[in-house]
Amino acid sequence: MLLARDIARKAAAVTFEKLPLEAVAKVKLALIDYLSCVFESRELSPSVQAIKLAARAKGDAVVIGTPVWSAAPEAAFANAVMGHGLVREDMHTGSVSHLGVVNFPVLLARTQDNRISGRDLITGAVCGYEAGAAIGRALMDREIVRRFRPTGITGTIGAAVGAARMLELGESAITSALGFAANATVGLNEWPGPGADDMFFHVGFAARNAVTAVELAELGAYASETSLDGAAGLFAALGRLERAADVAAFEGEQLEILSVYHKPAPACNYAQTACQVARLIAQEVRNEDIASIAIQASAAALNYPGCNFNGPFERVLQAKMSIQYCVAATLVRGAIEDANYRLLRDPEVARLIQNTTLVEGRDFTAAYPGMQGTEITVTLRDGRTITRRLDDLVPATADEVRERFRTSCDRVLGETATERIEAAVNRLDQLQDVAVISELLASSDINRGEMNAGAS
Repeated sequence: MLLARDIARKAAAVTFEKLPLEAVAKVKLALIDYLSCVFESRELSPSVQAIKLAARAKGDAVVIGTPVWSAAPEAAFANAVMGHGLVREDMHTGSVSHLGVVNFPVLLARTQDNRISGRDLITGAVCGYEAGAAIGRALMDREIVRRFRPTGITGTIGAAVGAARMLELGESAITSALGFAANATVGLNEWPGPGADDMFFHVGFAARNAVTAVELAELGAYASETSLDGAAGLFAALGRLERAADVAAFEGEQLEILSVYHKPAPACNYAQTACQVARLIAQEVRNEDIASIAIQASAAALNYPGCNFNGPFERVLQAKMSIQYCVAATLVRGAIEDANYRLLRDPEVARLIQNTTLVEGRDFTAAYPGMQGTEITVTLRDGRTITRRLDDLVPATADEVRERFRTSCDRVLGETATERIEAAVNRLDQLQDVAVISELLASSDINRGEMNAGAS
């Protein structure tokens, strides 16, 4: 059977009743985590720009945390960009992808023009994560991720499958939605060097294209069933045709969404463990007593664009990608916070970076992607050394995810709305119409009609 149809057939067969309880709980937590990132990023420049674009269109889909209601593709674009702005979105390491930041904007964008139950949204989310992650596991390698943004590929396809399943389009329509999405995958990894904004918009393009792919399938448009594994399909276009046979969606011991973790640090995936080890060291020594720093990490971490970079730092995104910067800033501040990435010209951070070496730890390479370890040794000015190591990162806990949602949402929408949104997500599987959540996510700062009229 052709790969696209195989994935579509399996997705169409998934029902809420077949989902394990832990997958249902994971969707709820992932949605809360996604929303927290949106609210914290709402006022960043890429978010503001995306909101302004969405405000030019009229429609029934909310742009989260704003009074703007836009067409579904444009709302999905803006909501994805906002979810990515903090660089703290959820992570599926095996596919090197941030699937939630595309899946949830696409799913939510289609809940206003359709009566969608919470169970259908959960089922769609699980299918979206599964399809994107399975394709990414088979496709992504060091050379692919050096050139192309994994989420621009896996997110587009996964979200299209997820939304098509949520809408109960059926096997053939899901196949076409997947095929159109495969034609619209995006994202070049040229941005890390200058710290350019391309990265933030990759997920916006992916979400917008996924919505359009599903809309085309709904209208009866027919996409190539060999879009993934054909002679000129996605895998062949990326020079990896032989790996199409390795895609194992819905075949693992557990669903792929259960392999997703929630970042503790608002930075690149490959800097997460390094930040945590640096915080351990910061509890023992003063940064001014450090003479030099030696970091060991996996080859995947060293080779991902932007991760092995010691400056100069002109833009925040350069800092969030650099393992050297993440370690130095954590040692200086003793904390893992977004404020760490506002020290681009701090002389002490710069001193530590210039005295840092970053090398491969072969045991960490061997353990990746199942584990992401890091070891840091600091040499003090008096000649003593301190070595600390974590064999794997420690994800943000459910309580931590929920607490940062409450803090960020309260700041934008207020305490009452925050409580109502969290309660609605907690009982998502009981909701008959998910549109209630979209209504809660809208800001009433400006009249809805006035905002759209003024922007058109």
